[in-house]
Amino acid sequence: MFTTGERDRLRERLLTRAEADDNVVGAAFTGSHAVGDGDRWSDTDLALAVRGELAPTLERWTGWLYDDLGARHHWDLRVGAAVIRVFLLPGWLEIDLTFAPEAEFGPRGPQWRTVFGRPRPLQPFSPPDGDTLVGLLWHHALHAHVCLERARCWQAEHWISALRDHVITLASLRLGHPAAHAKGAHLLPDDLSTALESTLVRSLTVAELHRALGATIDVVTAELERSRPGLALRLAPMLAELANTPPGT
Repeated sequence: MFTTGERDRLRERLLTRAEADDNVVGAAFTGSHAVGDGDRWSDTDLALAVRGELAPTLERWTGWLYDDLGARHHWDLRVGAAVIRVFLLPGWLEIDLTFAPEAEFGPRGPQWRTVFGRPRPLQPFSPPDGDTLVGLLWHHALHAHVCLERARCWQAEHWISALRDHVITLASLRLGHPAAHAKGAHLLPDDLSTALESTLVRSLTVAELHRALGATIDVVTAELERSRPGLALRLAPMLAELANTPPGT
């Protein structure tokens, strides 16, 4: 694994190249490093403001990362007109480089530290939609139950795990914690964390999966009562039916 010294030197090389690139007119650190709460394992998130077409600059930087820094792989995530190109370097160094048009170079959240250039005011990223999350909760519970009826144990485990992920997101939203990718899960109250532990699948038997589904539905119902009490009144009896009906009955 990489050392903090290797990561820090890499950040300096990235900034030096950005400052020397005539097509890069701004740079900013994002992520945990931008606000000083990174740790030994934090990766590097750097946003670049690009003048003109993105493609030539993006490909030029990609060649440099492979030829000079030994990149092993990359993949893209598009956000508006910007491209986040995620690189894997030796030693498991991860670099998330955002190539943004000048008009889309700016913070969309608190994790932003401008190094040079002029950031623009942008709309923040929208939080997960609560109604969609509630829909996913009952959808996943239903499909986990159907998979158990069909004795498709791996698929049932998939839906139960996804159901757990979404209830963590819904609880994080209610409590004002970071909601994406379970980043606020460690901040959840102890009683909720303990209840979530009971939702873990311990073996791929129908009986165990049914137990885990029932435990997950209990957590879902309790969360709906806290965050959407009116909706909980309508959904709780139906969710209880899934929890209390053994497969094959």
